Amino acid sequence: MKAKQLTLFVAVMASLAAAPLVYPVTAFAADAATIQPRDGWYNKALVDFDFMRQNVSIPPKKGVMIIDSRPAARQYDPGHIPGAINIPDSQFDKLVDKLPADKATLLLFYCGGLECMLSHNSAFKAEKLGYTNIKVYPAGSPEWKAKGAQISVSAAYIKKLMEDKAPYVLIDARPKRVADKGMIPTAINISDTEFDKNVDKLPADKATPLIYYCGGLECVLSDNSAEKAKKAGYTNVLTYPPGYPEWEKMHGAPAAAGAPAGAAAGATTSSAALVPGKEKGSVTVDSFQAVWKANPGSVMLVDVRDPKEVASGMIKGSVNIPMNELEKKIATLPTDKPVVFVCGTGARSGEAFDTVKLLGGKVQASFLDADVKFNADGSYTMTAKK
Repeated sequence: MKAKQLTLFVAVMASLAAAPLVYPVTAFAADAATIQPRDGWYNKALVDFDFMRQNVSIPPKKGVMIIDSRPAARQYDPGHIPGAINIPDSQFDKLVDKLPADKATLLLFYCGGLECMLSHNSAFKAEKLGYTNIKVYPAGSPEWKAKGAQISVSAAYIKKLMEDKAPYVLIDARPKRVADKGMIPTAINISDTEFDKNVDKLPADKATPLIYYCGGLECVLSDNSAEKAKKAGYTNVLTYPPGYPEWEKMHGAPAAAGAPAGAAAGATTSSAALVPGKEKGSVTVDSFQAVWKANPGSVMLVDVRDPKEVASGMIKGSVNIPMNELEKKIATLPTDKPVVFVCGTGARSGEAFDTVKLLGGKVQASFLDADVKFNADGSYTMTAKK
């Protein structure tokens, strides 16, 4: 009896082994439609949403260029991936100078989704020019938007909204002291660090388009505020990453909201080597760099950028106290030597100075009103604001 059962078991197992495995088609249909290469695609390197998300960053990730291959006015201007530049495929040859000089730069092309060939066409053209690290995000802008990722707009789009008198709220996320020098027309100022105190300035209708901007591609304040607005329930939150610097370059500086500050009146520092700058509380770049080179221990340099920013580089010898934590940590600042605040654009460093002047007692505070590029090895380049 046992022998017969064993023989039956072996026969059944043999028949199962010979039978083909069948999986439900529906289980993989969606994935196959998304990732299966198509004729004419740049099939050498296709990437998905997660890969894009890892490479989309404000400030832009070093060694990466994101390229929107769609037409400008109708598609790129009203909504694109943050940090992406626009090189419409139809104008690729005319706009080649927008591509990086380093042909090993990671180029990420995208356009209008799985039916759009523009990004693939442009990728082939870039390859012919000698670029060696090219990838295409075939799902493109439709998937990016559908997954709730941040969408950015261009200066041209904001200008059109103004001209059309369309409903929107443009928000300058920089500190008041910076915004008072000049804002984009129609903008209101809600400093990112005071977002919670000024929620009442936002529209009651949470479907109203909100457009946040700040001090350029190195500034994260607009991104921070945009996330806070989404958490507050606003459903149409956009950013304009190039911000005020690009707008001023394109359209000129509007009249400042407040009178310009006096030439460094009231700048506070006990070091004769730190020379007051044009802005109240600032010190000149030249004098700071001279002190930092000769005797860095004579001052405390405080980087007030967010942890995400300093992770990619900060000045060797500086300490990080994010602006939104400064008020709680003022007591940790020394009073026996100057404290100099620094950030990427001079906006938050100036706000840090204002905060410490108001609450810091005997802290000898000053700040750098400068554009600063931070390198991973601790080096930096610093250019004074004009």
